[in-house]
Amino acid sequence: MINEQEVLHKAATYCSAAERCISEVKEKLDGWQTDEKTTDKIIQYLIKEKFIDEIRYCKSFVSDKIRFNKWGKIKIAHALQQKKIESDVIQSALEEIDENKYLDILSDLIKNKRKTVKSKDHYEEQNKLFRFALSKGFSSDEIRRIMSNE
Repeated sequence: MINEQEVLHKAATYCSAAERCISEVKEKLDGWQTDEKTTDKIIQYLIKEKFIDEIRYCKSFVSDKIRFNKWGKIKIAHALQQKKIESDVIQSALEEIDENKYLDILSDLIKNKRKTVKSKDHYEEQNKLFRFALSKGFSSDEIRRIMSNE
């Protein structure tokens, strides 16, 4: 069994390697078999020393998922909810998204997908593209707006 100071050091190192949220750190501490009291104490220290910052984490998560995974706001919000991030923090991070860049990403996704979609008619193609964009987490309104401009 490792002592509290060693666990704190490991947790700080874990948080230094990449942005982490509270639930990820708690999961890691559970894996290291720390008791609840120690876990809470370590989490509070990490927050106080800015190793963990849910707002910073959320902004980074949103930015990465849009840029690298091409996810829409719905899918991002759902993923953050699963990480037990407060809804007002999620909403705040989503509001910082540049709407024009966001819609450009959706447009590019649809254009690229259109090249690979196999369909017997235009209607089927539109349905497949629509469902694809929905699965990436974009809203119906956003998809309709982009598809009507193409």
